[in-house]
Amino acid sequence: MKNIKRNTIIIFVITLVVLYFSLKDQLNQVIDLLLKADFKFILIAIFLFFLYIFLRAWVTYISVGDKRKISLREAVRHNIITQFFNGITPFSTGGQPMEIYMLHEHGIRSTRATNIIMQNFIFYQVALVLFGLGAVIYNQVTGVLSCNQFLKGLIAFGFIVNAGVALFLFLIAASKKFTKTIVFTVLKIGSKLHLLKDIEKQKLKWEERLNDFHGYTKELKENKSLFCLGVMANLLSLFCFYAIPLFIVYSLHDFTSLHLLDTLTASAYVLIMGAFIPIPGASGGIEYGFAAFFGNFIQGSQMSLVLLIWRFITYYLGMIVGAICFNLHQGRSKK
Repeated sequence: MKNIKRNTIIIFVITLVVLYFSLKDQLNQVIDLLLKADFKFILIAIFLFFLYIFLRAWVTYISVGDKRKISLREAVRHNIITQFFNGITPFSTGGQPMEIYMLHEHGIRSTRATNIIMQNFIFYQVALVLFGLGAVIYNQVTGVLSCNQFLKGLIAFGFIVNAGVALFLFLIAASKKFTKTIVFTVLKIGSKLHLLKDIEKQKLKWEERLNDFHGYTKELKENKSLFCLGVMANLLSLFCFYAIPLFIVYSLHDFTSLHLLDTLTASAYVLIMGAFIPIPGASGGIEYGFAAFFGNFIQGSQMSLVLLIWRFITYYLGMIVGAICFNLHQGRSKK
């Protein structure tokens, strides 16, 4: 709870700073644009965001593969709650442990739940890298995004980091020897630092957990259709997420500045760059990236309003709904 409060304050302060610099010279123009906006396109953007969440939840649902354990509705609720925990933690690391905990509440063994969340994260990382690769190729061919050297460096670094994470997770899932080496190395370090007692007992405990974990991973190796479905569903979910800025621009009665492929490319660049910003919600950096990449198409008060609406839909809305669902979930658990 202390971390939640601290991170909420950090997010609040950064949000105020971003709002100040976005609106300080053009508040009246932004308000005027907002009052004239066609809100049906904003509703479409909100629908796309929740479709993104639904598709991510559907992957969890088919990965569990047992309707008696978890329903699709419950999987969607879990995914909405993870939006809150991802939003308040650096690198969006809080959602996965919470989702493992919620799956465990449904009678799914911890090792099985961990395996499900890890394989879902692999699906997502593969989709993210594939989409990012497509965006880089498209931009190289068309040159729609002009970037300074600093931004090019951030994109290259972000792409390498995301590809590296995907490869690392593949190795953990596929190689028991590799995973065992990492776990046992951590245990040895913990023992030398006097953080662990009876290292041999800990090794036996972790050996059993790893056997369970890789037993479940073997199922994924044999079920190639699940891997293909998981990656395809995540590609479609990212398509929905990346297309959101286009409909926000449409809501301002501008149907010429931005096109679908340009939107998908710029959005992919923003997400790749924002993946390694060590602040809850990548606050500050993600707004900079959005303004830099979408600044190739829109400027001024239009840019400020599009950025604010986009950030509300893709970040704050998920956190607000996730926080409400989490509190309802806690109330149910106490009963």
